Amino acid sequence: MENKVPDFLYNMLIEQYGEEVSNKIIEGFSQNRKLTLRINKLKTTVENVKKVLTDLNIKFSEVSWSEEALIIEGTTKQEILELEIYINGEIYLQSLSSMIPALILNPQANENILDMAAAPGGKTTQMSAISNNLALITACEKNKIRAERLKYNIQKQGANRVNVLVEDSRKLDDNFSFDKILLDAPCSGSGTINIFDEKLNKYFTKELVDRSIKTQKELLQKAIKVLKKGGEMVYSTCSILKQENEENIEKLSYYPAASKNHHEYVSGLAYHTYGMLKVAESFCTLYPSLNKDLLYSGITLHDLGKTVELSGPVVPEYTLEGKLLGHISISNAMIKETANKLHIEGEEVTLL
Repeated sequence: MENKVPDFLYNMLIEQYGEEVSNKIIEGFSQNRKLTLRINKLKTTVENVKKVLTDLNIKFSEVSWSEEALIIEGTTKQEILELEIYINGEIYLQSLSSMIPALILNPQANENILDMAAAPGGKTTQMSAISNNLALITACEKNKIRAERLKYNIQKQGANRVNVLVEDSRKLDDNFSFDKILLDAPCSGSGTINIFDEKLNKYFTKELVDRSIKTQKELLQKAIKVLKKGGEMVYSTCSILKQENEENIEKLSYYPAASKNHHEYVSGLAYHTYGMLKVAESFCTLYPSLNKDLLYSGITLHDLGKTVELSGPVVPEYTLEGKLLGHISISNAMIKETANKLHIEGEEVTLL
């Protein structure tokens, strides 16, 4: 079929999905998008909204995975915007896909939740409704105009336990601590482009994708720092590029989590090592045949490289050596250097 998307995007889609699927995606860009809404149970009931729509001869269909979601049929967006139930905040126009992240996060009463990129407020107010206004939500929006729109929607929807911060969430103090985080990240929007827009090639560029990836990475790194140990984060975008989705999540697997979980306080490294030695002591009790001296030495030397890998006693980030090598490689080099100075070689050095 005729390629109606920017060449760089088409090439990225081909590489990721193959030609057949990519052409189906591009064909999907040209399809009319369904008009959908979410029923706001903070102000009304599902039954009441259905009755109002039925009385107005507005056809709708239900969604199997959410009783609050409805697909509107044969009615324009403008006609919905003029309904009293919309004006009163009883319904909110929201795409089905954008309802999924909040449902997965499933905010509960008394949970402290961060919405890192909250405007215009659809997911923020949805989380308030899911928790019946019992979760405490911090909603960040760095743009002042968008933040005002966010505040308007929050008030209109009756979400009364939301604190709006006009702040770039990447700049949040690391001392914040949240039970759950929703990061619906700014993205290229590659999954929602309008191929009939004559200006598409001007605003949808490779630079936009690269800039989005950089922002997403920074937001994810901040999220990890302010998420409580054992907490939950949902990451979502409206992009279909793996560079903005799967690859970003994969990077978390080697993001320096130790600086958050083990060493974020003075003497954290020493305490972590002590804890591991206590575990080793228990192992030796269970398995008396273990070489206790070798096991203890291995644990101590395992963390030795972290004195170079980490940047200080209270760890803000990893050093350049830590990022490039990791503490295992650093430890190996330190052991070899010391062994050479002491003229030691053989099996013991290799085992350590």
